[in-house]
Amino acid sequence: MLKKILSPGSCAECRLCCVFDRYDVWETPVFTEETMLRIKEAVPGAGFVRKGEGYISTVGELNDEQLFSCPALTPKGCMLGDDKPFDCRIWPYRIMEVGGRRSITIASICPELYSRPLSQLVEMLKEGLAETIFRYADSHPEIVKPYYEGYPVLMFGKE
Repeated sequence: MLKKILSPGSCAECRLCCVFDRYDVWETPVFTEETMLRIKEAVPGAGFVRKGEGYISTVGELNDEQLFSCPALTPKGCMLGDDKPFDCRIWPYRIMEVGGRRSITIASICPELYSRPLSQLVEMLKEGLAETIFRYADSHPEIVKPYYEGYPVLMFGKE
């Protein structure tokens, strides 16, 4: 979905968005039931809990040094290919609840986008991506994350 601004090769090498520490585990993606079952078949030890109409990975307690890798992450990259969860297809964009309103934010830790001007990232949203994100969130509210300080807000949804 973001191939216009993110090269698949850079993403495949980085994988920063697929590994979580104890402070960002809240960002794990929401999987559809079909995708969750596909992962469980390939990774029998993967655990999931229901979140709205979707599923999130069970993580457990992590100490300061521990990391949690998405169960779909393999040494060759994501096993899901083009069937990634919506969260992953729009990353580093995030849909968050800010002051009672849905907004699109950006995870500024993405090395590929970190040096780009925010105006370029907003322009991509205006070209139809924002409409896609808000529409998906309307039918899948479980993907809306609570606002986390430090995520620049790029656009608010309609009230």
